[in-house]
Amino acid sequence: FAAQRHVLTYMEDAVSQLLENREDISQYGIARFFTEYFNSVRQGTHILFREFSFVQATPHNRASFLRTFWRCFRTVGKNGGKNLLTAQEYHCLLQLLCPDFPMELTQKAARIVLMDDAMDCLMSFSDFLFAFQIQFYYSEFLESVAAIYQDLLAGKNPNTVIVPTSSSGQHRQRQPPNDCNPLEGVEASLFYQCLESLCDRSKYSCPPSALVKEMLSSAQRMTFYGFLLALAKDQGINRALGALPDKGDLFLDPAMDQELEKLVAQVSGLSVSGPASSSADTANMPVRNSPRINSPWKPLHHRRKMDAESEGSNEETDSSEN
Repeated sequence: FAAQRHVLTYMEDAVSQLLENREDISQYGIARFFTEYFNSVRQGTHILFREFSFVQATPHNRASFLRTFWRCFRTVGKNGGKNLLTAQEYHCLLQLLCPDFPMELTQKAARIVLMDDAMDCLMSFSDFLFAFQIQFYYSEFLESVAAIYQDLLAGKNPNTVIVPTSSSGQHRQRQPPNDCNPLEGVEASLFYQCLESLCDRSKYSCPPSALVKEMLSSAQRMTFYGFLLALAKDQGINRALGALPDKGDLFLDPAMDQELEKLVAQVSGLSVSGPASSSADTANMPVRNSPRINSPWKPLHHRRKMDAESEGSNEETDSSEN
């Protein structure tokens, strides 16, 4: 169970965060730190603003990142799908959540949508999101699929394909298979046999074999990007992964909408009497102090770095004045 849930990964990260931020954590205790850390893991918020090597370290982290990306930016896809963005613009959104997110993964996801079109073409949020989900969550699987596809095209034995054994985050540059000619591709049944064997021996996440078989059984031949696009559009695979809602519910998030409504109501309540109130009335208004608890992991480290930089800049200013 511990290996399946990657408990050791989270314990090591928690201890690392504890040591890195021990001065701040000492203010409220180690027990509280571990409680909040594992609550954040359970809620899926532990991946916010973390380095890419951690974001992609476990299937739960990847699913949490996908869910967070959807919840934060789902409004991009509203307005009747008129809000279209380029791959570079989607990459900027990803970097708001993970500053060192690699552009290569974004480009691979965009290529699933655009095929051989120019990479600066516009994409809808839903098209990019479901393609990105497949590329990001199943990245090691897709690397092996690309190698199998190339071997089948060349008439080689795909059993010699090496399954990736490292999740270091260093993604190899995948040479895009040539899918320009619609007559090209590989025999779908043989392709599935190789993929079934791959899933049986792979240490990493793979789409359910039954759904892949159903997908490939409807075609005689299959191209590489045709297969990736079919994966991205298959709602059965989306439900099995469990990170995103069905496409029809993609722009619905009642819990988030309720929180936003509360926030808007609070802001509106504070501003209702603003212009008409006298300064005396404002001064007599009760002040509500909301307790703020510092997060026991990465943000503290970043904040200390910012404070240090700020102090350094102040010293430079003082010296320049002198």
